[in-house]
Amino acid sequence: MEQVTIEGLMAADADRTFRDIARNFEALRSCGPVVAAAAVRMIRSLRAGNKILFCGNGGSAADSQHLAAELTGRYRRDRRPLAAIALTVDTSALTAIGNDYGFQDIFARQLAGIGRAGDVLVALSASGTSENIVRALETARRMGIATIGLTGEGGGAMADLCDLCVRVPSADTARIQEMHIAVGHLLCGFVEDAVDAPL
Repeated sequence: MEQVTIEGLMAADADRTFRDIARNFEALRSCGPVVAAAAVRMIRSLRAGNKILFCGNGGSAADSQHLAAELTGRYRRDRRPLAAIALTVDTSALTAIGNDYGFQDIFARQLAGIGRAGDVLVALSASGTSENIVRALETARRMGIATIGLTGEGGGAMADLCDLCVRVPSADTARIQEMHIAVGHLLCGFVEDAVDAPL
């Protein structure tokens, strides 16, 4: 009789997880049209001299920083730096606004200060219900800032507040975040390839 080991159990679990991830990414193909539309919105904004702003909490905050850096730095090729800001990186602003106004306003208040009509806000939330993200989207709408959401399959409150909402096909936070960074990389690639070329 074959002895069951911790390593063997982990290997079997890894195999199941990778198969689950592969199924999710296969299902993600259905989001292709909305991803393409989001990329076009971002490209047009940048070409018009506007900027892309990102926000999210926790892992989505890290993804916001990651994606903004892909645009200001480079993704796959050398080109001019693109105007992108993650609203998650200024600890003084986050803590001051959180302390003085409340955590729910940490993104909306920054957006109200530095956002302009014609910009694009990319909001990431696995649940789609984070109050600080919802308030940022509401502020963006009032200001004439286009809104792109990356959420899970339910969409939450974000679904009705976004001009374009990429609702990835999962309800599991880890799987959603894996697909969000893949979608984010695809957006950065489209933007990088097209921002200086005709659409």
